Amino acid sequence: MVAIKAPQAAAFLKAPPSTLSAVLFFGSDPGLVNERGQALAQLLAAREDPVGEVLRLDEADLEEDSGRVGVELQTRPMFSGRKILRITAGRRINAQYLKPILEQAPLEGFLIVEAGNLKTDDALRTLFEGQPALAAVACYPDSAADLDGLIKDVLTAHKMRITNDARTLLQTRLGADRALSRAEIEKLALYALGAGEITADDVEAIVGDAADLALERIAEAAAHGRAAIAVSDFGRAIASGESAQAIILIMQRYFMKLHRVRAELDSGRSLDDALRSLRPALHFKQRDAFAAQVRNWSRAALDQALQRIAETAKAARLSSNLEDTLAERLVLALSAMAGPANAASTAARRR
Repeated sequence: MVAIKAPQAAAFLKAPPSTLSAVLFFGSDPGLVNERGQALAQLLAAREDPVGEVLRLDEADLEEDSGRVGVELQTRPMFSGRKILRITAGRRINAQYLKPILEQAPLEGFLIVEAGNLKTDDALRTLFEGQPALAAVACYPDSAADLDGLIKDVLTAHKMRITNDARTLLQTRLGADRALSRAEIEKLALYALGAGEITADDVEAIVGDAADLALERIAEAAAHGRAAIAVSDFGRAIASGESAQAIILIMQRYFMKLHRVRAELDSGRSLDDALRSLRPALHFKQRDAFAAQVRNWSRAALDQALQRIAETAKAARLSSNLEDTLAERLVLALSAMAGPANAASTAARRR
């Protein structure tokens, strides 16, 4: 099967060839990769009679049974249509692991693999682009037309209109990540619920820059102490062309936001009031995670984190050839600091 380029992806997803046994979704937009993987799984399951079973596995599921993917793909369910298996590429799930499984075609089930940005000569991409029963679908940040369609789909579901100037402004703040873009439009629709029409003032009040939000996930993972996720997201951002210095700046803004809320909490203000004062407002899906971080980080620890960030920002400006390495070390350092912060917070609550 030839590679499915980004402009061809929508048409491919509407009518995937019946001869396929596996599809790889890859690219620099992880939200779009996930959305397309989910959409294809639901479409294929709905085609079955009876309806197929969708199963999601990750690398942790292979710790005790490394051959589980192959077994699942060759097992026909007794009480449902064929099995649609979704997996995420990683250290264990790679081209070397998948090649012998896919060579057993025809498979009883259907395999969907989701991956980050892959170079043209990457072994996994080459595997899916080189066999007739396989396909590789590129998933890159949305074009203006894609964003316009996404805005229309979400707002139509909410029975809302949007002015032309608001639509133009909204498009400038979306596009870095499909999942984040969709979430921002949903948040906007909820904000303007009852008004009937969304204006540019509504967009200004509630929608952040999606490119910044995509990078902010690195800071969020680091503040939770999730080093593996933070480093993985950092690597994807760098591979997609983001600047290490831009990532450092986003991390600085994120930890300053944590520091500001933590300071208000220490001064006697309630956490709910402090969170409500943030502008732009937190998305409702971010609120609980951010609140947990505020509770887990002390003001002193946040002071140290901001100092470390400032030192790294200065070093990156002075040694731009080392900025990627310096930024990655910062991500690891902040993730390590989050561990003691979480432990201290837990001990304090137990007392």
